[in-house]
Amino acid sequence: NIVLLTGSSHPALARRIGESLGIEIASCTLGKFSNQETSVEIKDSVREKHVYIIQSGCGRVNDNVIELFILIQACRMGSAKRITVVTPLFPYSRQSDKSQKKRLPQHQIGSEIMNSLTQTSETSPSLPQGAFAQSFMGMSSAEGGYRQWCARAGTLIANLVQAAGADHLIAMDLHDPQYQGFFHIPVDLIYAEPCIIQWIRSEIPNWRQAVVVSPDAGGAKRATSVCNKLNLDFALIHKEDLANTKESMGLVGEVAGRPAIILDDMIDSGSTIGLASEILKRHGATEIYAIAVHGVFSGPALQIINRSPVTIVACTNTVPQEEFRSQCAKLRTIDIAPMLGEIIRRTFYGESVTQLFVHDEQA
Repeated sequence: NIVLLTGSSHPALARRIGESLGIEIASCTLGKFSNQETSVEIKDSVREKHVYIIQSGCGRVNDNVIELFILIQACRMGSAKRITVVTPLFPYSRQSDKSQKKRLPQHQIGSEIMNSLTQTSETSPSLPQGAFAQSFMGMSSAEGGYRQWCARAGTLIANLVQAAGADHLIAMDLHDPQYQGFFHIPVDLIYAEPCIIQWIRSEIPNWRQAVVVSPDAGGAKRATSVCNKLNLDFALIHKEDLANTKESMGLVGEVAGRPAIILDDMIDSGSTIGLASEILKRHGATEIYAIAVHGVFSGPALQIINRSPVTIVACTNTVPQEEFRSQCAKLRTIDIAPMLGEIIRRTFYGESVTQLFVHDEQA
């Protein structure tokens, strides 16, 4: 009585989840009409069955979001008993009022971060500087004036998912966890932390001497959780006020002569990783690893990573990584399909999902 459906965003991940469960993906035809409207046709019966729709917020995000809504509605009209939406990367979850103010157009990000990475310590003792750095640290480019307000599109997406007919949502590592509160249906917020810890233990030879670094204060909780489980030291990159005239980025913690592991939830433009790796290099880190849950790599991200001091960048496959790996030899992929498959099995049989992470803490 279980049916797995996949949208167009990440069919490879859906197939791997199906293989871990021993279930084939249900037959479904996805496409577009001549006027570019989305076409969805589910060929297998979903009547009185528990349907899991797997769709990640990547690639052609707007098309994939509309496709998700139509898939949900098609299952609802097909008399599905229960519809669970599995979004490894929840679409539009990054668009909070605060985060949008820090985001610049792609052409500005590329030039600003490239300049920062090529500057020497003599010419630029305090990183970062310039328009991008000010935006990255939340500094206003104008004195006074009207305060800019941003639409919170993630709230709208949450309402539309429910309006389409979803009964349950499974999402991984929301960029802004507050979006979980906008749903009136059950939400299982899961974490890639167990997979990341396993990758650190198996792929970083000298991980016991490493320092886990949070690239900003917002990610400190995530980084310290990994530190506690691996019994590693912690460091933080933060904003600091210099002589009350300007702001710069500083490092709290000691990384000299030790490998550093930058831990973040998402790599989008690559700006955070580029600036953080440069700071760690200047403070004497021997090797720099960057680990993120969602590897979006938009705009000049891969160019920034190729030119940065980062040794290896590891991301889960919530977003397809094959094309990115062909352009950047530093990229590695952490497979989360088995964990998602186990979570789907547990939710189907009514077992605890939280127990997966509690067991990992005890281990």
